[in-house]
Amino acid sequence: MQCVLLGCLFNFVLYVFTKHDCEASEFNLQGDYKIGGIFKVHTAGDITAQSSPVALECLTQPFLMEGYSMMQVMRFAVEEINNSSTLLPNISLGYEIFDVCAAVQNFPSVLNLISNNGRITVGASRKNITHNVIGVVGPYGSADSVPLAPLFMMDFIPMISYGASSFTLSNKLVYPSFLRTVPTNKDIIGLIIQIIKNFGWNWVAFIGSQDDEYSRNGLELFREYIQDTGICLANLYALEKKSNYEDVLRKIDSLSINVIIVFTLEDYARNVIKTAIKINIKGKVWIAGDTWSMDQELSTTPGIEKIGTVFGVTDRTLSLPGFTDFVYKSRFKGEADECSVGETCNQACENCTSLNTEKVINVNPTYSFTVYTAVYAIAHALHDALNCSDVGCSTVQDIPSYLLLQYVRKSNFTLHNRLIRFDEYGDPPASFAVVHWRPKRDPFFLMVGTYDTYPTVRFTLNNNLVSWYDNGTVPFSNCSVECESGFARVQNSVHKCCFQCEKCPANTYINTSVDFYTCTSCQEGEWSDEGSTYCTKRSIVYLQYTDLLSILFLLCAASFMVVSITVTILFAFNYNTPVVKSAGGSMCFLMLVCLILSNIGVFFYFGVPLPVNCVLRNIFFIFFFTVCLSCMAVRSFQIVSVFKMAAKFPKAYSWWMKYNGQWLCLAVYTFLHLIACWIWLHFGRPKPYNDNTSFKDQTILSCDIGTVVTSILAWSFLWVLSVVCFCFSYMGKDLPKNYNEAKSITFSLVLFYLGWIAYFTAYIVFRGQYVQLLNAVAQLTSSYGIIISFFIPRTYIIVFQPNKNTQAYFQTKIQTYTQTISRM
Repeated sequence: MQCVLLGCLFNFVLYVFTKHDCEASEFNLQGDYKIGGIFKVHTAGDITAQSSPVALECLTQPFLMEGYSMMQVMRFAVEEINNSSTLLPNISLGYEIFDVCAAVQNFPSVLNLISNNGRITVGASRKNITHNVIGVVGPYGSADSVPLAPLFMMDFIPMISYGASSFTLSNKLVYPSFLRTVPTNKDIIGLIIQIIKNFGWNWVAFIGSQDDEYSRNGLELFREYIQDTGICLANLYALEKKSNYEDVLRKIDSLSINVIIVFTLEDYARNVIKTAIKINIKGKVWIAGDTWSMDQELSTTPGIEKIGTVFGVTDRTLSLPGFTDFVYKSRFKGEADECSVGETCNQACENCTSLNTEKVINVNPTYSFTVYTAVYAIAHALHDALNCSDVGCSTVQDIPSYLLLQYVRKSNFTLHNRLIRFDEYGDPPASFAVVHWRPKRDPFFLMVGTYDTYPTVRFTLNNNLVSWYDNGTVPFSNCSVECESGFARVQNSVHKCCFQCEKCPANTYINTSVDFYTCTSCQEGEWSDEGSTYCTKRSIVYLQYTDLLSILFLLCAASFMVVSITVTILFAFNYNTPVVKSAGGSMCFLMLVCLILSNIGVFFYFGVPLPVNCVLRNIFFIFFFTVCLSCMAVRSFQIVSVFKMAAKFPKAYSWWMKYNGQWLCLAVYTFLHLIACWIWLHFGRPKPYNDNTSFKDQTILSCDIGTVVTSILAWSFLWVLSVVCFCFSYMGKDLPKNYNEAKSITFSLVLFYLGWIAYFTAYIVFRGQYVQLLNAVAQLTSSYGIIISFFIPRTYIIVFQPNKNTQAYFQTKIQTYTQTISRM
């Protein structure tokens, strides 16, 4: 490397101190202000190490028609500006163009541009330094721009590249005076991704080259931009000159990848496509970067129609009015180099003026407009710096590089109906065309889509204009078949595009616009079937007062209250009669009051359940019905004691009567049950509960039972007491008819059991709001059983058989039963 630099410096010193009496007219034009130009008229291939420190002589390298054509575009633009009466009216532009075939070995050419009459000032104040040129157009590619740009950055010389698209050059801290008229890789990659998404592909390969900044940066951006797009980079290859192209393409074909992005310079792209033709790769979709999207050489290659479908990305504005006439005029002038090769330092081109004019004109026009724009951007900046008007410009004066740079960065003008401006990174807005290759048809390059980034991103592509390979349909290039609606992806490899499909379960849904991989649970109060893409609002269901069944039940409950109150009043008026006394006397009033209070809770089963409703539904019944049942139990025991135990166990009977055993047992049991109910309400009270499981489309508003342990404790008193009461009542089934409370109690308990068995059966088998109503029905049935079997028969005697409600009648029945027992 040191030898190369020494060679460059040697050639530069030789160039500076050698007398130049003549000029190569195609490379040099005098003017009030000169613009530098860097073009690849020749291109260096594999450069061998030199035995002595000399710079590379481009004339000895292979000729590049594209580079020469772009140089002609710059000359054309300068001539057009000089002929303009409005842009720079009394100012003439000149140029100094160099053929830079290999950037690292052509530094003398670049040093000439930044020098001032052969001198380069080092260490002085940078503000007053002048240079041979006011700005530079070029170089062509990112690989050339990266090493050359720092030489222009130190003095802020405007450097406008027409082909370097690497996004790395947008870093203004490193490249403060670098601008470009070609869109960046960021825009190119953005368009390529739009094309891929437009056709629904996600399984693609990326072929780049290892030794150029353009391709490396493109791959880096592509990887970054596809992260959230669902596109997978199935394979990538960074090619070298000696790479085995056949192996690369065969591996891609073996992975069933049908979309191949070739983001390389022309030489690599040509090798890839020609190899594909050679090994008979068919039916693929090739997406060309802007470097080879309009490649004339490949368009005429035999067999190009067999490889598949080719899409290219290119600048939309391609034609330059007047350029053809300029080239013809230049040819007829017979311009030729008048200097020897050694005196012109890469400003020589043998037989360039004798080239076929048609070949110069018909070369790939991809970068013609970007060269043209770069020259005009410097001219417009100069126009502003010199305060030009239709009349003229200020006198010729030295313009500091940094000042001209400011005007270039502020450029805002229209050129052939195209807005020319630069953003804060020195990058232009993108205005791309998507071209479709159509072998053996005219035109070969058909524009099928557009892509613009200013003022907003806009992408269009006419699918109807695309003729797929072999007149087929859109090729399939996906690792997995897309999931059906309502199915979530389950990734089964390192590539997110490779997945299996699983149906979302009930009460979940998948929103593919947000996440392809997750089944989201429905919110509270919503439901969905299996494989749903949305949730539906559940209907809210609860017992309403207006339901027919609710109305019937409320009528029954109200009737019970009326009957119970009536019986209570009737018993109060007949308190001293034998029927009332035999029913328990004062205890029967306690039973009736408890029956009335126990059914207050049934009225809280209707309407939207509130915390207080849930508590009052059962607490009234559990406590007061238990007290009522306690009364029945002690009455049953007492009757058995009177008629059976009094004769056989007189002492026990005497103790029971002396200490009011019935009231003592009632008080103790009621107190214990009161404590159990308090524990239930304090530590695990019932609360509102939304049942979302019984029906998929309904939310049933109900109440739970509270904590299981505490609720069992409260209810156990009732059930244990009912069993004890049933046993005592069964023991007294053969007592005298007038005192046969045992039969009434047994019948009422049978209704009690049947009602609750029906409720529990329905609760297990059925679901819905009416199951709650069955709970209330069970409570009301239990109370009706007691009132009908225990109190109604006595009410009937009081009202309709008053002759049986006498002391004599009752005494007769007791004597008869006692005599019967004595004979046994």
